[in-house]
Amino acid sequence: MSRDPGTPRLLRRLNDRAALELLLGDGPLTRAELGERTGLSKVTAGQLLARLEERGLVEVAGERAGGRGPHAALYAVVPSSAYVAGLEVLPDSLRVGVADITGRTVVEITVNPSDVGDPVRAVHDAVRRACDTADVSLARLRSFVIGTRGVVDPVTGDVRWAYDLPAWHVGVLAGLRETLGASVTIENDVNLVALAEHEYGAAAGYDDFAVIWAGVGQGLGVMLGGKLHRGISGGAGEIGWLPVPGEPLPTEVSAPQSGSFQRLVGHAALTGLAERHGVTGDSVPDMVRRGDEGFLDEVAARLAVGAAAVAVVLDPGLIVLSGEVGRAGGERLAAKVEEAVARVCPSRPAVVTTRVDGNPVLRGALVAALGQAREQVFSDTV
Repeated sequence: MSRDPGTPRLLRRLNDRAALELLLGDGPLTRAELGERTGLSKVTAGQLLARLEERGLVEVAGERAGGRGPHAALYAVVPSSAYVAGLEVLPDSLRVGVADITGRTVVEITVNPSDVGDPVRAVHDAVRRACDTADVSLARLRSFVIGTRGVVDPVTGDVRWAYDLPAWHVGVLAGLRETLGASVTIENDVNLVALAEHEYGAAAGYDDFAVIWAGVGQGLGVMLGGKLHRGISGGAGEIGWLPVPGEPLPTEVSAPQSGSFQRLVGHAALTGLAERHGVTGDSVPDMVRRGDEGFLDEVAARLAVGAAAVAVVLDPGLIVLSGEVGRAGGERLAAKVEEAVARVCPSRPAVVTTRVDGNPVLRGALVAALGQAREQVFSDTV
């Protein structure tokens, strides 16, 4: 019986990948600890570490004292073996983060794009400035993930529609890949927030949940079975367009502020609601932060319309409130939304506030970029 000559090579590659993931999550580890956790013999684990060390992917990061014998070497992933970039694109700014392969952010900057009409040039200049600040060569970036408002075509990867970023259109992705490399990906910003919540935040440990972004615009990120749900055209999550009883239906889809749910919970609506309750503040989030119980009850009832629609269709079990309004309202607002949802739909999802520190879009972009880079780097060790 013949044997597949590629099998030993494939097994080495799988073992290398498993070892690198263990070192990232639980490292640094000794050779014996790595062998024990992977089920490999000490000899095989030693060969594996030697191979990865030769490739520049692992290094000795210290020692661990044992019994009477010599100290055991501790191995860890080399942070500088690869870098990634994540970006959040806004109408008047670009936020860029660069992280090493371990996930540690080495720099985060915000720049005003020099030419808003040329997204390719603006992104390239911003990434180069971030790399210069971090003293990391642009050529060492293995993956770029860009978060943007609007609808991203899941087949082509192009921005299909973004109302306040008119220069981001079909063809921009090709230009970015020509300038920065084939690893550039564009993703909807709230989808990236969902990735950040799953990795670091309130949805850690959940494979089925939804993120409601309540801010200037309204958005929804959905994860089902541990994977983002984007929809056939990339339009899943455009919750601002949700039809709402008592609110007029939009007559022109090119005017996003005309969406029924957007009319109910957008900044203009919440500003008017605050005025009726005598709540003042420098901004809508500030008003939500300062609001009394009556005001928050009404805000929660409005947000619950969207949350209930998500619950009866998807039954995610967990809904995370994010965005400026969700963050400002905190657990007090989340608890009120949970109670309001339970009154109007048969399922009762838990509703919590975001627990992602820093910029959630940028953190989600780095999560996605790291996943892509590790797939490249860790799958090419043999």
